[in-house]
Amino acid sequence: MITLYGTPKSRALRVSWLLEELGIEWQFSFLDFSKGDNRTEAYLALNPSGKMPVITDGELVLTESAAILIYLAEKYGNGRFLPTPGTAESAHHHQWVSFIMCELEQPLWTMGKHRFALPEEQRLAAMLPVAKFEFDRAATIAELWVPESGYVCGNELTIADILLAQTLMWATMFEQTIPPKLAAYRDRLQQTPTLSAALKKSEAAKAAAESE
Repeated sequence: MITLYGTPKSRALRVSWLLEELGIEWQFSFLDFSKGDNRTEAYLALNPSGKMPVITDGELVLTESAAILIYLAEKYGNGRFLPTPGTAESAHHHQWVSFIMCELEQPLWTMGKHRFALPEEQRLAAMLPVAKFEFDRAATIAELWVPESGYVCGNELTIADILLAQTLMWATMFEQTIPPKLAAYRDRLQQTPTLSAALKKSEAAKAAAESE
C-alpha cells in the first residue's frame, strides 16, 4: 500500500488528489509540525529536509511533489494524466509543470517561509512585497495561457492541472489576487469529486491522529 506523509492542505493535497483519481489503495500519515513529527529520526530517514510530502510505495521512498505525481501517473495511470511523450501536448505539459513549480509556486513558498516556516530570526518582512510582485507577474503569464474552459492540455485532467489548481488554492489561502480566468479555472477544478474525497480522507486521518 502507498503511504502519503503530510498535512491535508499542504502540497500533500496534490498527491492525495491524484491517488484518489487513480483509485488505488493508499493511507495518509499525518505529520503534526507543532509536535516536531517532521524532525523525528524516523521521518528524517525518509526525507532529510524534514519537508513534505513523502510517499512510500513498497521499498521506494520518494520526495518532491511534482516527481511523486509523475511517478504515480507513469506507474498507475494506464496512459492517463500525462500526454503522449514526444508530442506537442507533452511539450506544453512539461512547460506548464516547470512554470508552476519554478515561477508560480515559489513566491508563495517565499511568503510561507517568511511568515512561519523559517526560524523567527531569519524571517524578513521586506520579502513579502517582493514575493507578491513575483507572484503577480507569474499569474499574469498564467492568465494568458490558461484556457477559458476545460484543462490546460486538452480535454482531460493532467498532472499540470493538479499542480496548477492546488497552487492557486494555496494562493487564495494567502489572500493573493487571482486574475479572472485563473480564478474561474480554480473554481472549476475545486468541484472535482476526487479532490473532495482526498481532503476528507486526509482530514479524517488528521483527526484520528490528534485524538490519540
